[in-house]
Amino acid sequence: MTTAGVNLQTLDTVINGPNTAVWEKVLRKVESSQMPPVGLPRPKPEATAGFTKWLTASLDAYAADHPNPGHATIHRLNRAEYSNAIRDLLALDVNPGAKLPPDDTGYGFDNIGEVLSMSPMLVERYISAARMVSRLAVGDTAVKPEVNEFTTPRERTAKRVRASDDLPFDSAGGLLVNYHFPVDGDYDIKVKLPPVIQGFDAPSQLPRIVEMRLPMKAGNHRVGATFLAENLAPETLGSKGHDDDDEDKAPPVATAKMDVRVDGVRVKLYDVEYSADHPQLKSVTIAGPYNVVGPGETASRQKIFLCRPENAAQEAPCAAQILAGLGRRAYRRPFTASDLKPLLAFYERGRKEGSFELGISAALRALLVSPDFLFRVEHDPPQAAPGSVHRISDIELASRLSFFLWSSIPDDELLQLAEQGKLKDQAVLTKQVDRMLADHRSTAFVSNFAGQWLFLRNLAKVTPDPDTFPEFDAGLARSFQRETELFFDSILREDRPVTDLVTANFTFLNQRLAKLYEIPNVYGSQFRKVSVYGNRGGLLGQGSILTVTSYPNRTSVVQRGKWVLENLLGGSPPPPPADVPTLEAHAKDGRTLTAREQMEQHRANPTCAGCHSRMDPIGFSLENYDAIGAWRAKDGGHAIDVSGKLPDGTLFDGPKGLRSLLATDYRSQFVTTFTEKLMTYALGRGVEYYDEPAVRAVIRDAAAENTTIPALIRSIVRNPQFQTRRTPTNDAH
Repeated sequence: MTTAGVNLQTLDTVINGPNTAVWEKVLRKVESSQMPPVGLPRPKPEATAGFTKWLTASLDAYAADHPNPGHATIHRLNRAEYSNAIRDLLALDVNPGAKLPPDDTGYGFDNIGEVLSMSPMLVERYISAARMVSRLAVGDTAVKPEVNEFTTPRERTAKRVRASDDLPFDSAGGLLVNYHFPVDGDYDIKVKLPPVIQGFDAPSQLPRIVEMRLPMKAGNHRVGATFLAENLAPETLGSKGHDDDDEDKAPPVATAKMDVRVDGVRVKLYDVEYSADHPQLKSVTIAGPYNVVGPGETASRQKIFLCRPENAAQEAPCAAQILAGLGRRAYRRPFTASDLKPLLAFYERGRKEGSFELGISAALRALLVSPDFLFRVEHDPPQAAPGSVHRISDIELASRLSFFLWSSIPDDELLQLAEQGKLKDQAVLTKQVDRMLADHRSTAFVSNFAGQWLFLRNLAKVTPDPDTFPEFDAGLARSFQRETELFFDSILREDRPVTDLVTANFTFLNQRLAKLYEIPNVYGSQFRKVSVYGNRGGLLGQGSILTVTSYPNRTSVVQRGKWVLENLLGGSPPPPPADVPTLEAHAKDGRTLTAREQMEQHRANPTCAGCHSRMDPIGFSLENYDAIGAWRAKDGGHAIDVSGKLPDGTLFDGPKGLRSLLATDYRSQFVTTFTEKLMTYALGRGVEYYDEPAVRAVIRDAAAENTTIPALIRSIVRNPQFQTRRTPTNDAH
């Protein structure tokens, strides 16, 4: 009998190239108890175990004899990688990737080579970004003044709290701004307060409003300088009763003009003393530069100008030295004379139009739009036969590793080891993995891998209904995201088993999240590690996951069940058919149906039952959480039934039962799914059937180290799928 185009009765039991894809599907279906289908006779457990053991060994043996690491396509740097590369190359943290269009995604990630195309519009954006970056990095003294206003978020909270952990503990509300002052000169910094409230008369009633901490130059050293505006007089703030929407009246501001110059300065603005009757910080405006006196001695200039010519004869050799140093890091490989020649041409053109530094700026612009910078390209040996497998070079391996763990270019240590051919030594390579995970740049791995795997990036787009959930706002969404990022980071840094992602009895909370979760004795906006039990353990008890899998005004059993299947169990259901009937809200007698009754009625349709029999029990186990993650016992006046039964007969109850199930009966599926997601992100391509033996090898290898996330990362990096590539053939693989 043929089902979905497959007839197992005619399938060759000798594993070979044409049938490995089908046998890998069979193995997964049997291991997840989807074969044989529910209702048909099932073999005894020992027979099933023997079959899966034979099939696994056969598939792994065939893969060992016929290695296929796939053919990695050319990878364009995505927005995050572009910004990080600029930061690490030029010591310039200005997020230029934000000027580029959003990246396409594939297999759940935005670093997949086959979807990172290049369009004429994108080329123009790269050129524009390179122009901006080169001017900021070199220091363009011809820069025109501009005005930038930064506003505090308007959030629906009963009482404003500290806006960032970087602000002082006793502050309320406030704003933190990362601002790049491009050159030495004068800058106007204006602080705007909301309209002065009726009844304000005495200066002593006003809070200490603003502290701006600006690092300043003192000779060759930088020292912290503080500008403090305290007890501002009423006349400084404007007239009482000023209408916020009345633009004809002067806005209430405190103004300071300073001749500070700093690269990547942080301006901290906050209310130190809070009272519900006091005016709060509204915005800060930074305008300038005026009266430019020079480019300053920034970290970027120190990174660029390895030499300083004292006369015309020294300029060309110095330019070559500068561009060679930049080019080696930017191109992530040894820099050659043929690489230098076109960049020197741009330098000479810029030098004719102005100064030596203008020439360097012109060459830097060209370097930043070079394909050698924007693309990661791996080369096959010149005489390699189609379909042959070879180890990538140490230089290419260094880039794979740095973009995997840092979303950025290799640093000097990693690049030097690659140039020396030392990454072939597995001990050296493993040491580099550990060093890179310990480096602060590995936070990019948390934000980019976990942020996409767990849908955390979607939090910026969710819009829960304000009437149904008045407590939700952008601040709460940021807290949700921060909780999950800190939680994932903790599992990573503390070398915990990957299953702790679903079973851990701790999380990271601030006062606002603790209040939503009904957890006592957590005060202030600072996040801290908090023990949780019962309903809040692991990822499935966190507001981030629960919110992105809900509708704006209610929960979604289907979305939550589908999320768990796809992201934790690797069992993506097929797309729904076009003629799916809508849910019936009322019974035939007019009675309002509960969510469970509606879904049970929906599952009675044979067309829908196949998928919903797996998704719905999982989704219902999470129904005690409302659409933004708060706990509830009832929905619409009805007690919530969170019991569940999977198609294979497995019973569980509520979020605690689901977590236990994921860590025991379904542990293998969860670990496999996580490893597949991790390998997809590491390779920048989808995991295919021919990668599954490698996935199993990675898991076996990591099991010796308690299957922690670092152990899985080390095992992936050591695996041939990460270190080799296949020369293209005429077929797709």
